[in-house]
Amino acid sequence: MFNEKPLPRVGTHEWYDTVGDVGDRLNWLRAAVLGANDGIVSMAGILIGVAGARASHGALLTAGIAGLSAGAMSMAVGEYVSVSAQRDTEHAILALERRELEELPEAELKELIGLLRHKGMSRETAAKAAEELTAHDAFAAHADIELGIDPYVRTNPWEAAGASAVSFTLGGLIPFLAIILVPRSIAIAVTVVAVVIALAVTGVVSARLGRAGVLHALVRNVVGGLLAMGVTYTIGRIFGARIG
Repeated sequence: MFNEKPLPRVGTHEWYDTVGDVGDRLNWLRAAVLGANDGIVSMAGILIGVAGARASHGALLTAGIAGLSAGAMSMAVGEYVSVSAQRDTEHAILALERRELEELPEAELKELIGLLRHKGMSRETAAKAAEELTAHDAFAAHADIELGIDPYVRTNPWEAAGASAVSFTLGGLIPFLAIILVPRSIAIAVTVVAVVIALAVTGVVSARLGRAGVLHALVRNVVGGLLAMGVTYTIGRIFGARIG
């Protein structure tokens, strides 16, 4: 009547793809929020510290551009290396598991039965479930139950690197624009307010995505950002006074 597309049957490749896509999107969104949060805090710390040293407008602009560039590249390279290393490890583990399934199918079946029993199934239920899972897709069953890996979803390191760089840059632009575009006399105050609001937003979003307590995440984000800005501002004032 409503011409709805039926949901894929649990255990099929289409089901893995559907569940994997949802989980992957949530992970990407969560990573983007955390990347933006890093950009906000990092750039706010740099700029407030430089402003605390009573640097010129040109020095603030230079520090901001350098901080955005260095931070985005650092995030991108770090994410690329991390995801690539994870992919290499998972690929090696999955290749070993596939080889074991080909060479030792009976031993792998017994291992799967043991894993299912460890999860609380009776011997009879575990044996029947293991046989059905093996008959359907032994590799996917072992990858999921034994290794905790989705064999059909692989994160692209280039996409991860790009997403981290973009999210850091977007977050970092908030304190950068706040301190650059307003009169010098109120620049620090405006930046602090902008950062607090931005961190409150990322705290709420991250809590919603993780289904955690909103208030705790919000307070943690804001207090952490204020602490970072307070420390760097104090350092900037001390070193600025000594150098000046």
